[in-house]
Amino acid sequence: MNSEEKYLKQRERKAKRLSLLFRLMWVLPVKKNKIVFACFEGDGGYGDNPKYIAEELHRRGEKLDLVWLTHDVMREFPSYIKVRKDNIWNTVFHLATAKVWIDNYRKPYGTLKRKNQLYIQTWHATIGFKAVGLFRGDKFPEIARRVSEWDSNLADYVLSNSEYCDKVYPKKLLYNGPTLRVGSPRLDILVNSKQEHNVSMRKKLGIDMDEYVVLYAPTFRGGTQKDTKKVYLEDFSIDFNRVAKTFEKKYEKKCRILLRVHPQVSAKLDVNDLYTKDGILDVSLIPDLSEIMATADIVITDYSSCAFDAAFVGIPVLLYADDVKEYVNNRGEFMWKREELPFDIAENNEELENNILQFGESNYKKQVKLFMSKNKVSEDGKASERLGEIIVNYIDTM
Repeated sequence: MNSEEKYLKQRERKAKRLSLLFRLMWVLPVKKNKIVFACFEGDGGYGDNPKYIAEELHRRGEKLDLVWLTHDVMREFPSYIKVRKDNIWNTVFHLATAKVWIDNYRKPYGTLKRKNQLYIQTWHATIGFKAVGLFRGDKFPEIARRVSEWDSNLADYVLSNSEYCDKVYPKKLLYNGPTLRVGSPRLDILVNSKQEHNVSMRKKLGIDMDEYVVLYAPTFRGGTQKDTKKVYLEDFSIDFNRVAKTFEKKYEKKCRILLRVHPQVSAKLDVNDLYTKDGILDVSLIPDLSEIMATADIVITDYSSCAFDAAFVGIPVLLYADDVKEYVNNRGEFMWKREELPFDIAENNEELENNILQFGESNYKKQVKLFMSKNKVSEDGKASERLGEIIVNYIDTM
């Protein structure tokens, strides 16, 4: 038996134990007004789609019991949310007794759901670059397939923002159920109140309004997923000083660069581990990317789906991907061909400098509009409102 087979057996045993614990908890009644939220497998703080759904439900003034499962209970949350440690006992108890589950990631392998419970899988990306699920071909590990199938079989709905997502989810997420094509709750503030959040976040970070802000947000890199997930903070090959000087030359403004690593990386950091080189402002410990993105005049990323989020709300995007061959070899082919994307792609610092200097916002916006139209993408700032209505109606009628 090789190491992967041993790991699969270990995960199977763990899943069976978890399922048994759920069945034991089913002696407890489901609490009609209880909603449980989770984000990035417990590594995420108060952010992404679950945050904005919670805020909408609170705004409606309903008498709801909102519970958030997280590994770090010292993180900041609103007073109306009950923060609970994401460990096996709390997780099983709260999921077993909640009427509604909201998550942006996979539930643990072995999780069980009752017939009278609603699970809305919001996912953490709509349109993205990286091969996911069956699109990974022979790069798709068996444990990832099992976990994906398990979670997708639990879900009652998966959020979508486009006809494209509806088409690819069966193969991407191994999900064949109904989608809710309502848009992305996390983007609502960027559609409805970007300038307001721009002002408040710049004040919080000590950034002047006349500074040009570049957000660098690289994607998560976690190994092949054939065994225990590896999380690490990489050394960046992007030349931050060169990037800043190039933007200052182009726009004749002082340039400030923000660094925001993936939540599953930042969860392993503390204030002493933040990136402090090159005058970079590391904002990785701020849990909500949307609030950070509100400050950005441009976003630079590699393969993160935040590129599409930014594009759909009118924020310029450039791609810097210096390890394309290695990444494809590890993950599988990308979801898009280069010519299909509205983004300029650089594979080294010289190409990135040229792309910055040659970037034209009007042509970029034209390409994004064409991309959205072709794939029938809709982000109108009302996703949270629509989901709040669906959830409240479910609670009231079931």
